[in-house]
Amino acid sequence: MASLPIYNKSGDQVGKYEIDPAKIAPKISQQLLHDVVVMYQASARQGTHKTKGRGEVAGTTKKMYRQKGTGNARAGSRRSGIRRGGGHIFALSNRDYSYRLPKKAVQSATRMAIAKRIASEDIVVIDELAFTGPKTKDMAAILKALKLTGKSTLVTTAALDQNVYKSARNIDRVTVSPVAELNALAVLTPRKMLVTKAALDAIAAAAKKK
Repeated sequence: MASLPIYNKSGDQVGKYEIDPAKIAPKISQQLLHDVVVMYQASARQGTHKTKGRGEVAGTTKKMYRQKGTGNARAGSRRSGIRRGGGHIFALSNRDYSYRLPKKAVQSATRMAIAKRIASEDIVVIDELAFTGPKTKDMAAILKALKLTGKSTLVTTAALDQNVYKSARNIDRVTVSPVAELNALAVLTPRKMLVTKAALDAIAAAAKKK
């Protein structure tokens, strides 16, 4: 059982949040976490590399010189990959690196990543996080009060909140995600997670349904 302090916007502790990481994920599989993270990283690759093969470079198709009697080795195309200006022997072409693991495995990895963050106490819980409009200055003040300034941080809200998103999007190394859009890569990449109490309630409730 983990007992996480709950802070307000001023950085003062206002309570405790009791949560058992084992109820989020009974066990943590490092192999599954690795596989899912690599899947997301592979899907992010553009795959727009391209080099020309011998059939794509400019050049004549005429035989360079006669087959016999020259004393040289046989030579056909000037566009051969062994000649200057020729095509690449193993030419690169556009490709899609993305692939998908089973949905249940991906969901399980997300819960494992969250449970790992809770167990290592890399989660900071705030009682509420709401703005009347985009307030980058106020968001920066909250991060400073919680000693998160300069640290890569994932801000997690119970639902999509445009004001929170717009308040944090211009702050370096800070990302915002609602609970429904969390994934293993997003959870494990930053050093810290700033989670609202309502978001942690949503995470716990979702874990009970699995």
